[in-house]
Formats: sequence, structure tokens, C-alpha cells
Amino acid sequence: MIIIEPAQADDRQGILAVIAQIDMFNQEEKDTVRELWDEGSYHFLVARQDGQVIGFTCFAERGLTQGAYDLYWIAVAPSVQRQGVGEALMWATESEVRKRGGRLILVETSGTEAYAATRAFYEAIGYQREAVIRDFYRLGDDLVIYAKRL
Repeated sequence: MIIIEPAQADDRQGILAVIAQIDMFNQEEKDTVRELWDEGSYHFLVARQDGQVIGFTCFAERGLTQGAYDLYWIAVAPSVQRQGVGEALMWATESEVRKRGGRLILVETSGTEAYAATRAFYEAIGYQREAVIRDFYRLGDDLVIYAKRL
């Protein structure tokens, strides 16, 4: 059984262990997750199975907005990907954002082929492609922005 709940202080290592398993993320990206956790002003939800963290989301309200939230990260351990964990994490995140008065969630991702499944995931769960900024991350790597109105 999978349980999704707000992360606790002792979940840091579990979250970092999940992100360490995902080869698609480079070291700088993995370090960013640690920095967001350590900063303490971002919200994390974790998915647990048998007491172990198997996935997480990281989100926060966007500054200077009323109810617009950014999803900074969603990550699921490779051993449980494509089993509904990511979708359950997103539903829980959307519910938490609604509880906080949120009305909109924005997601930014890469436009490279390596992220095609990620983009398909967002589209499958109701996120709409709002914008593409060409060559944003580097030449040939576009920024793709998705949104979901709650």
C-alpha cells in the first residue's frame, strides 16, 4: 500500500535517495533538490511504501501571485515507475495546493526527447501546454511550460 503525506524532517535522506536513482537528472539538478529541502521554504509530499520513501513532489506558491503555485520537482524511484505513484503524488499535490488557496499549478520541463515521457505524463493528467521557449536551457533544449487550473 502506498501512503502519500507531507514530508517529515527525517525524510531528507529518502528524498535524496530517490533522486540519486534517476539517471535522467544530472548532478546539478540532484543538488538543487537538496538545496530546496535544506532551504525549508518549499513544500514536499512523499509517497511511502513499506515505510520507505519511493517518490516525492516539491512545490511552493509563486511570489507576487495570488494562488499560483510552481511544481519544482516530481520524482519516483525507477523500481516503481509506471505503477501510478506519480499520478497519485500529483493528485495529492493538487489537493494540497487547493487547501492552501491555490488556483493554478505551473510546471516547467525540458523539450528534449529524453523528456518526452514526462511531457506525455503531464498531458495525460490534465496539464495544458501553455508556452515553449526555444533554446532556453541550452541550444536545442527548449523550456516547455504546462499549467493546470484547479
